[in-house]
Amino acid sequence: MSQVVTVIRPKKIFHLHDLKELWQYRELLYFFSWRDLKVRYKQTAIGALWAIFQPFITMVVFSVFFGGLAKIPSDNVPYPIFVYVGLLFWQFFSGALSDTSDSLVNNRAIITKVYFPRLILPASSVVTKLVDFAIASVILVGLMFYYGYVPHLAGLLILPLLLIITFMAAIGGGLFLAAINVKYRDIRYALPFFIQLMLFVTPVIYPASLAGKYSMLLAINPMTGVIQNARAALLGTTPINWLLIALSFVACFILLLVGIYVFKKVERYFADIL
Repeated sequence: MSQVVTVIRPKKIFHLHDLKELWQYRELLYFFSWRDLKVRYKQTAIGALWAIFQPFITMVVFSVFFGGLAKIPSDNVPYPIFVYVGLLFWQFFSGALSDTSDSLVNNRAIITKVYFPRLILPASSVVTKLVDFAIASVILVGLMFYYGYVPHLAGLLILPLLLIITFMAAIGGGLFLAAINVKYRDIRYALPFFIQLMLFVTPVIYPASLAGKYSMLLAINPMTGVIQNARAALLGTTPINWLLIALSFVACFILLLVGIYVFKKVERYFADIL
């Protein structure tokens, strides 16, 4: 009796069938995300509270040195809540980008033995950071209550769009870097340095208006539009800049398409190289 052999070959480009396949493996996405969360906080004294502790302590340090000593302006709002809004979105983006770029290398044992849509691994890394973002938002709610800030309804409605833009930026850049990282492990050494540099060209610790005539250069960075409009929506620092949001959305969508293209193009070599 002859055996039926099924050969699975990854496609070179993203196809609608990939979306259907991702939906079929949605439980695996949940498993990977939950596994990463458990591994991260396993054998820790405060567990998931680290997601709150890290941005909170960073906010305190930045408030003392940049807000207190350096006297960096904060658009007429208290510096702690000003910088925390920026840190919240920045740490979601930078953490997701870093974890996504290592997602294939860190799961080489699974990739070389079992078939599943490889896109699930980078996606689960971003979902995990999204959970951290939600937990860390508790501090923001407390700061807004303490300083007496009540966002308008329009401000709350714009936040999901800003999260979508950040999600696209993280997973788009992460897919591109993850595909390259499979062959060139220099990425894991260069990326932390790159993220540190990006922190200073993103208006996290200072308002975009501080750049003066160079503020248009900051707008090239998609996270500038996200952070600036998150502050506008929650704190009323400036009017919501819809043009900047549109530019950030288009830039991150293009980055997502490029990331998917590069990822799918080299996907067939993942198991061989890893």
